[in-house]
Amino acid sequence: MPNNLVIVESPAKAKTIARFLGDDYKVLSSYGHIRDLHKKDFSIDIDHDFKPLYEIPDDKKHIVESLKKAAKSATTVWLASDEDREGEAIAWHLSEVLSLKPEDTKRIVFHEITKPAILAAIETPRDIDLNLVDAQQARRVLDRIVGFELSPVLWKKIKPALSAGRVQSVAVRLVAEREKEINNFKSEPYYRVTAVLTAGEAAVDAELNRRLADRDEALSLLEHCKTATFTVLDVSTKPLKKSPAPPFTTSTLQQEAARKLGFSVSQTMRVAQSLYEAGHITYMRTDSVNLSKLALGTIASEIEKEHGKKYLHVRNYHTTSKGAQEAHEAIRPTFISHHDIEGTAQEKRLYQLIWRRTLASQMAEAELERSTMEVAISGRDDHFTATGEVVTLDGFLKVYAEEGDDEKAAGIATALPPMHAGMELAAQEVVATQRFTQQPPRYSEAALVRRLEELGIGRPSTYAPTISTIQTREYVVKGENKGEKQEYELITLKKGKIASRTKSETRAGDKGRLLPTDIGMVVNDFLMEYFPQIMDYNFTAQVESDFDDIAAGKANWNAEIKKFYKGFHSNVEGVSKMRLEHKVGERVLGTDPVSGKPVSVKIGRFGPVVQLGSTEGSDKPRFAPLEKGQSVNTLTLKEALKLFEMPRTLGEFEGKEITVSTGRFGPYVKHDGKFASIPKDLSPYAITLDEAVALIVAKRAGEAKKVIKTFAEEPDLQVLNGRFGPYIAYAKSNYKIPKGKDAEALTLEECREIVANEANATKKRAPRRAARAKK
Repeated sequence: MPNNLVIVESPAKAKTIARFLGDDYKVLSSYGHIRDLHKKDFSIDIDHDFKPLYEIPDDKKHIVESLKKAAKSATTVWLASDEDREGEAIAWHLSEVLSLKPEDTKRIVFHEITKPAILAAIETPRDIDLNLVDAQQARRVLDRIVGFELSPVLWKKIKPALSAGRVQSVAVRLVAEREKEINNFKSEPYYRVTAVLTAGEAAVDAELNRRLADRDEALSLLEHCKTATFTVLDVSTKPLKKSPAPPFTTSTLQQEAARKLGFSVSQTMRVAQSLYEAGHITYMRTDSVNLSKLALGTIASEIEKEHGKKYLHVRNYHTTSKGAQEAHEAIRPTFISHHDIEGTAQEKRLYQLIWRRTLASQMAEAELERSTMEVAISGRDDHFTATGEVVTLDGFLKVYAEEGDDEKAAGIATALPPMHAGMELAAQEVVATQRFTQQPPRYSEAALVRRLEELGIGRPSTYAPTISTIQTREYVVKGENKGEKQEYELITLKKGKIASRTKSETRAGDKGRLLPTDIGMVVNDFLMEYFPQIMDYNFTAQVESDFDDIAAGKANWNAEIKKFYKGFHSNVEGVSKMRLEHKVGERVLGTDPVSGKPVSVKIGRFGPVVQLGSTEGSDKPRFAPLEKGQSVNTLTLKEALKLFEMPRTLGEFEGKEITVSTGRFGPYVKHDGKFASIPKDLSPYAITLDEAVALIVAKRAGEAKKVIKTFAEEPDLQVLNGRFGPYIAYAKSNYKIPKGKDAEALTLEECREIVANEANATKKRAPRRAARAKK
């Protein structure tokens, strides 16, 4: 029986570590946190210094029991969860729940899962760092307070089931404000002028040193160029050096993986976690760019061996990010000599990115020569400028190009031909191309992470969950527009003649970019007006700084929470009691010319809707959901009235009429008293008879599969198929079928027994829930 028990938070990590330790060590996983705040309760005792009330979830109870059993039979328990605040909290919860004795418990930490690192950690154990635990608890408690107190205000003032969060709401604000910038942006045309200038066989591409405001100005310049002379004013050549970027932090890895590999933020973290747990890379949640002395030595050896000494330039990077957390290393390969790894295609690609970036960070600067030539236009103050670059030493570019996705492209030379001041050139061609000023770009996931980091909001462990949360809650969605065609003019001077032609190009769309939904915009505006402190970038960043102080032992977490809660709670109470003239986000569009009733658009219980009529009149108002692509902020009265052109009759199927209409749950097809919802990718105004028939047939097939069994003696009792498997439906309640029971073979008596047992169990749980609610 092993004397040592090592507990980590993931089974993959446990499997890797077990390979490095002898038979005297047993390695088990806690599968993440073994306890947390109650899911459905507030779980914070305000009156007792904001004490968190933890519970062990049902799905973790068997894990806790097995860990308790293993801990009792072990001489020493080694808590080896990750070396960050979350990992420290996991270690503390394990110590508390398993009732571990301090003298028999050791905390070990490491940046990488390699045999030397694990053995070194065992040689240098420490105690649980309660300051780190307090910092994690402070974040958890503060976020629970904000979520549980603010969300009900949104339910009351906007619509049910909404949520707010300290970091997520600020992230939505960034996306919403960028959208407002875009809506207010007016694109202006201008003309960019380029020329091909020649001297004998030599030719050079040049560009006018300024933009031209309009077509008339562009035509005027080209007319002038017909008879103008072009003289080289100056040619200058300057040496240039480019330095490599530091090795990856969490946020820079997320950004670069998005740009070069097309990974989402959550995908990057999922793959990086797999690489870390397999022992291929160092810990992937870090804001440090530091590399250990050992790593610097092995990287230097690798560069010298593969590329020669002239490619080596050892650098010690220092972390400068706002509020950088614990002194981890940057993300790097655990063994730089491993150029490739075994794994999935995604793991191989991400590993290669990390390997190249790490190696490049210790390589020589790229050396270039940049030449600039200025060419005068006789009779004008403007001039043309031509530039060229030649790489004289590729340096780090040999393994990692930062400006482009094509690694090899970075080394291509674009030298200017030999020319000197005073030389006269001929204009082979002068082209004025119509361009348009570009609106601010919408955020990609990676760009939003970068902006959050710049503002000091969130930490490496929170970026990916924040980006996922605002999309899961449908405050933000990814755009689907691949771009629209736009015409532009080309005016060309060639062989003394000016010609104009129109071309078209596809403007950059918003595909994959983050757009706020109507609900996201309305919630953001409401929070900005009534809870400006929570939405303030500086306040959110200061909270992160306060967490850092708690982690460093410079502040008391209970005092920090108390300081925040007093003002926040009174603000929540005040806003909750306010009476608003209109529902938040509601816009009155005008009056229906036929009925004379008011028409408005707002966020309804099931999403954005148009309302025809008032709740104050004797007639009930009618509602119609918005079409895909429509917004409560831009909808017109004409567009709103068109949404009420229902029901539509499509034709007949099986001798019965098919109609299309809309209801409180959205658009639907009706046939023979049955209803089928119309999916979001089909418009109720454009749906065809064939498409409607397909929906009806699919609905029938689904319902046929849903009913497993019925009983003539008990018509109210049915055995049905649900999303999570078979269940019993009886008297408007659902009952779970125990594991091991064959749903199709159940008798009526067995079904009644399951219903009775579940009902008795529910009665027993009721007093416990009531007692918890009182607390």
